[in-house]
Amino acid sequence: MSAASPSPGREPAFTTRPTLTGTFGMAAGTHWLATGTAQSVLERDGTAVDAAVAAAFVLHLAEPHLNGPGGDMVTLVQPAGADRPLVLNGQGPAPRGATIEHFRAEGLDRVPGAGALAAAVPGAVDAWLWLLERHGTWELADVLEHAIGLAETGIPVSPGLHNAIARVAGLFAEHWPSSARRWLVDGAAPAVGSHVTNPEWGAVLRALVAAGAGAGDRGARIAAARSHWKRVVLARAAEFAAVPHRHSTGADHAGVLTAADVLGFEPSLEPAVAGRFRDLVVYKAGVWNAGPALLEMLGILDRFDDAELDLTDAAGIHRTVEAIKLAMADRDGFVGEAAPAADGVVGDLLDDGYLDHRAALVGALASLDHRPGRPGGRVPYLPPLLTPEEFGDPSLTGSAGEPTVRRAEYTPALAGEVRGDTVHLDVVDRHGTIVSATPSGGWLQSSPTVPGLGFCLGTRLQMAWLDERSPSRLAPGLRPRTTLTPTIVHRGTETTALGTPGGDQQDQWQLQYLLRTVCGGLSPQAAIDAPMFTSGSFPSSFWPRTWRPGELVLEGRTDPGVLRELEKRGHRVVVTDDWVLGRLSMVSRDAADGRMRAAANPRGATGYATGR
Repeated sequence: MSAASPSPGREPAFTTRPTLTGTFGMAAGTHWLATGTAQSVLERDGTAVDAAVAAAFVLHLAEPHLNGPGGDMVTLVQPAGADRPLVLNGQGPAPRGATIEHFRAEGLDRVPGAGALAAAVPGAVDAWLWLLERHGTWELADVLEHAIGLAETGIPVSPGLHNAIARVAGLFAEHWPSSARRWLVDGAAPAVGSHVTNPEWGAVLRALVAAGAGAGDRGARIAAARSHWKRVVLARAAEFAAVPHRHSTGADHAGVLTAADVLGFEPSLEPAVAGRFRDLVVYKAGVWNAGPALLEMLGILDRFDDAELDLTDAAGIHRTVEAIKLAMADRDGFVGEAAPAADGVVGDLLDDGYLDHRAALVGALASLDHRPGRPGGRVPYLPPLLTPEEFGDPSLTGSAGEPTVRRAEYTPALAGEVRGDTVHLDVVDRHGTIVSATPSGGWLQSSPTVPGLGFCLGTRLQMAWLDERSPSRLAPGLRPRTTLTPTIVHRGTETTALGTPGGDQQDQWQLQYLLRTVCGGLSPQAAIDAPMFTSGSFPSSFWPRTWRPGELVLEGRTDPGVLRELEKRGHRVVVTDDWVLGRLSMVSRDAADGRMRAAANPRGATGYATGR
């Protein structure tokens, strides 16, 4: 099957902004402060790696409700001249004390969604410093200059940040006093448009620079900063988290992360896994990550013609959603670091015969069932299938991002509320190095702020099941199956970095971008601007792990006739606001002529692309 050529007749007459073009360097992401930081580094002869690291530390400040220093990240990096990307692992494993037996002894049947008991080993900061040391060119002091300045002078409060703090202000005041001191102003969320500083975090960053001041060369200086981060800063965070505090269950628990766990973590560059769709080669993180699900979605849909995948049409949306459900059922059934013969799982899922079989299951009507297959004869793990109503709280949405503590006044709002959970950043330089990064975790609402440090630990362990049979079970030393899933795509001589926040929705929205650009012929910005949709018809990766069988959430801009046809096909249609689903961004470079492109999401009014 051949891909459709871009058709001017299919391109919308209006996009929210142009697809940027240039030859020098491009950056795009979820917040303009990070995008601007990345571009400023490129303009001063920094590489895409230098730029991405500087921007990542800015994102901790610009979107602290969506990522933080105590969190994690997954990044795809393709150095100039390389023929394929590598995966930077910034996802720390479960601590030694994080056993199924310990959690069950605490009276839990799920890992909590908030509170330090759910903390994996923080991997983001160490991984960024590791990448800078080995593959960057700038000094740490220069890279951190942007973040230190913002920590000390303040960042503007966006509506998203204001709303996130407002939702948990009662929790902070009643149970997490260190967070109340850090984030509340006169007992309330800071006003939209006001500026908030984080001098404690700024002091930590200055201490990282100072730790390497006497070292002999650039690499040694960054290594000294890494040592200080783990031996001093994270050791202090682990000690604080060991004091019992309120979790999302409504009970108090103590964290189990220790200084020894922190010292045992080492970032690494790992091989990416690859799948094909039309003339694309799509690269993702491996079986410990949710990324292989996108490869299976694409493999299933590659069995259909371009006209059958028209996302302006109900039939095209229907086929896409059914493929999403099948791939996500297989994700839950087979994908995870604890999977038997994990090294062969992706190959079995992408086997041509198996994909033919899965594509044949896409019928005329929506399936309301959980339907894992048997790739390579494997027997699937069947996770608990509990709806929000069965869990006891119908206001919980299976497609939400970060969780909050479960109590009546803290409960998340109904499906359709604009909620984030993660950030994203893409950078490409004129030499050809390209980076796609999805940092997350350590949200300000994850657990109590560590006094004097200005950040809290993450909650990534909530993605692990307390079930020995699961391929993503909780076990010391194993990484939870994270939803942080950036993408690099090769199409001929062009390389694209792509990603979005959104938890379980990340690969759903990236799938729609790829279908619209490849099968629909849309430009990158038009594909990002187009109305998005998302399925909730699988167990959420976030506490309390509920699902909504048949639920299909679509933006209100979707054609009413399309909505009616989807309902006739059996989808449980939920219409949300016009501009709320997805925060995609992308950059690309064509090695044949050096031409670059960039685009970013208008939703939420913080994402931007820039370049020249």
